[in-house]
Amino acid sequence: MNTTTPIPAPLPQASPMPAVAPPENNMLAIISLVSGILGWTLLPFLGSIAAVICGHLARAEIRREPGRYSGDGLAVAGLVLGWLSILFWIALAFVFVMFFGGLLWLTSIM
Repeated sequence: MNTTTPIPAPLPQASPMPAVAPPENNMLAIISLVSGILGWTLLPFLGSIAAVICGHLARAEIRREPGRYSGDGLAVAGLVLGWLSILFWIALAFVFVMFFGGLLWLTSIM
């Protein structure tokens, strides 16, 4: 008696899907955020200007290639920190000029 066990049929294989890499964070967005933080701490005015410039450039790159880059939130955070710091320094300069200009005006009257 010849008993052979039947060989199971091979299972159908799924066709391999191409691997899709997740989008990488835009380097300019990271630089914008770091510069925005530095604009409030170690590099008061220059860091803020760098944050605003890099933030706008990063958002433009992210909009041009949305599948390749992510990090729009980082760029927006850098922009907000940069613009707030610039406005703060402009307001501080205005108060400084008004205060010492007022003192100068008072001394010229007397």
